[in-house]
Amino acid sequence: MAASDKIIEIRHLSKTLGNKKVLDDITIDIRKGEFVTFLGPSGCGKTTTLRLIAGFLAPDEGEILFEGKDISGIPPYKRPFNTVFQRYALFPHLDVYDNIAFGLKLQKVPREEINKRVRRVLKMVGMTDYEDRDVDSLSGGQQQRVAIARALINQPKVLLLDEPLAALDLKMRKDMQIELKEMHKKLGITFIYVTHDQEEALILSDTVVVMNEGKIQQIGTPTDIYNEPENCFVADFIGESNILNGKMFADRKVGFIYHDFDCIDEGFGENVPVDVVVRPEDIYIMKNTEGAQFTGVVQSCVFQGVHYKMFVETDTGYELMVQDYNSFEVGSTVGLVIRPEDIQVMRKERSLNTFEGEMVDETHVRFLDGEFECPRQPGVEKGQKVKVEVDFNRVDLYDHQEEGVLSGFIYFMIYKGNHYHITVLTDEGHHIWVDTDDVWDKGDQVGIDFPAKHIKITPLSDE
Repeated sequence: MAASDKIIEIRHLSKTLGNKKVLDDITIDIRKGEFVTFLGPSGCGKTTTLRLIAGFLAPDEGEILFEGKDISGIPPYKRPFNTVFQRYALFPHLDVYDNIAFGLKLQKVPREEINKRVRRVLKMVGMTDYEDRDVDSLSGGQQQRVAIARALINQPKVLLLDEPLAALDLKMRKDMQIELKEMHKKLGITFIYVTHDQEEALILSDTVVVMNEGKIQQIGTPTDIYNEPENCFVADFIGESNILNGKMFADRKVGFIYHDFDCIDEGFGENVPVDVVVRPEDIYIMKNTEGAQFTGVVQSCVFQGVHYKMFVETDTGYELMVQDYNSFEVGSTVGLVIRPEDIQVMRKERSLNTFEGEMVDETHVRFLDGEFECPRQPGVEKGQKVKVEVDFNRVDLYDHQEEGVLSGFIYFMIYKGNHYHITVLTDEGHHIWVDTDDVWDKGDQVGIDFPAKHIKITPLSDE
C-alpha cells in the first residue's frame, strides 16, 4: 500500500474497559475510498475500535493517524468523520429537512448553501420529496436513510457505521445493503463499518477485518477470508465449514479423516499436525462409488432453497457436511471426492493446554487459581515454578460447577467431524481447551478438573 493511499493508520492500539482488555495491540491501515468492515461476535472489540477512531474513547496505548497526523488529542467534533449509529438518534420534534440540516445550522452555514446540500444528500439516499415529513412517520429503512444523509451532509472524509442495519427486518436489511454499496461507489469516500453479520460483511466490503477477543484474527478481501481462512475461528465464523484435524506429511500431501489427499499447500514441514478446512460445497458427492476417493452413508438431506444440505458419515466414522444441487436418499452409500485446490490447510494454534504453575509439595501443583493433585515430583521444592501441560482430551468437564476444582462456561465450540473442540473460559478469565464427545451448548456453566495422572510437570529451571 503506497503511503499516499493511506487515510487512517491504526498503530498498536489497546484499550481496557473495567478489568477487561477489550482491544489488544490492533494495527491496520485503511485506504482512501475503501469499504472496510470490522466483523466479529459481540464483545470482540469492533465497536470499541470504531469509537476510538471517532474520538469517543481515548486509547490506553497506541495511536491513530489520519492522513499521516496523530489525531489522538483531537475531539470528535473536530475530526473529519461522521458516525451512523445502530439507533439512529434522530430528533423526533424535527422534520426530515431539519434533522439533516441541524449540524449545518449550528455552524451558521448560509441558508442557500444548506438548501443546496440538503437536497443533494436527499437525492443520494433516495429521499427526495420527503423533507417535510415527520421522522416518526417514516419506516425503519427511511429513518436509516435520513441518519445517513445527516452524516453525509457535513462532507466527511470518512463515514463510520456502527451496525446501522441491525434494527431493520430481513428484507429491508437486504435492500439497504445494496443501497449502501451503491452509495459508497457514488460518493468515493472511506466507509468503516461494524457488524456481526458475516453475510453482510462479505457482500459490502472491499476489506474484512475479522476480530475475536480484542485481537485481529485475519485481514483480507471477502474472497480471501472465505476461501483461505487463517485459523479455526475464522473458518467457523465465516460461513459453514468442515474443520478437521489433519497431518501434513510433506508438501502437497495431507491426511485427514484417515484418508490421504493431494493439496496445494507447502511449507508446513513433514508429519506436522494441522487443521484442515473443506467447505461443504467443495465436496463432490455421487451415487456411483467408482472413482471416488472415499465413500460414506447419507445421514440426513434437507432442501434449503438453492441446494440440499446433507450430513454424510464417512467410511472411517467422520461426519461431513455436504452441499449439492441434487438430493441423495438417506441411508444410501455415496462416493465422495475433494479436489486439491479445495483443501485449505492451516497451522494449529496450539497442540495442548500449557500453563505456568507453582509446586505446593511433591504431589500438588497450583495453577489457574486452583490446586491440583499431580504425579509425584521427587526433589522439587515448595514454590518452585513449573510448566504444566494437559492434553485436550484429558480435561474433565462437569454439569455442575461445584463438582470441579475450577468453574467457568463454554465460550466457543468447533465440531471436528468426530468430536467437539471446546474453549472454556474460567470465572477468573483463563482459557482451557477441551476435546470431547459430549454435546454442550455455548454459555453452559461447567465445573473443570484435571485428573492427576494426566498432568505433566516440567520444572522451568530445567528448560
